[in-house]
Amino acid sequence: MADVTAGAEFRVDCHVKVLNRDVVANARAAGLDAIIYAPHFTRLPEIRRRAEVYSSEDLLVIPAREVFTGSWKNRKHVLALGLSDPVPDFISLEAAMAEFERQDATVLIPHPEFLTVSLGEDDIRAYEGTIDALEIYNPKHLPRDNRRAREISESYSIPPFTSSYAHVASTVGAAYTAFDGDFETESDVLAALENRAGRRVVHTDGPQRWATTAKELAHLGYENTWQKIDRLFLSGQEPTHANHIAYDGRFEDDAVY
Repeated sequence: MADVTAGAEFRVDCHVKVLNRDVVANARAAGLDAIIYAPHFTRLPEIRRRAEVYSSEDLLVIPAREVFTGSWKNRKHVLALGLSDPVPDFISLEAAMAEFERQDATVLIPHPEFLTVSLGEDDIRAYEGTIDALEIYNPKHLPRDNRRAREISESYSIPPFTSSYAHVASTVGAAYTAFDGDFETESDVLAALENRAGRRVVHTDGPQRWATTAKELAHLGYENTWQKIDRLFLSGQEPTHANHIAYDGRFEDDAVY
């Protein structure tokens, strides 16, 4: 982990899934300067619109996409910031990484080696040159998972980050990355991630940490049962599916199903 020198710091919750007035209030109460907003299955223009609505001088809201690569049985999530063009879900990891590189996006790896939804060490090794930061603490992780993530970050000299990975508003700010410096814009934050700016990883501990984990795991259970059934069988094609008309056929050859 890079050290932070004495002086100003800029606190960023690097991955949240929800955005409303409660999220903003909790972020401010936690002393955050920015949050990175990347909801599931939402197209980039809508993410940008909502981010702009809730962004202010007190809290910068940065739009991003957590792209679901691979099939439902072998998902590999990648968090991309600074995209100029939309990138759909359910394309191959190779296609997604190539598109991120083409767009010169900022690429973060959330929850590495977590269940069946993450990049493993072989993937990280393969794309080491494209990855800008790797998450070493996630409230959904057990301690051994966080230790493993830190080992990978250190082994490949990939700068760390953390996030609340908040799917519920009350979790926002439970973990954040404090960067060395005082930023003003989205470009400043992306540059800090890409240029290995000094930082420290901050998170709650003790009973509060486990309360956060319990809430988020409970939501994960819901997300992967009833909400998943609704998405797959009741709601039709995902708006971010590679074959959706919104992508004008650009990614049809890269779709995994």
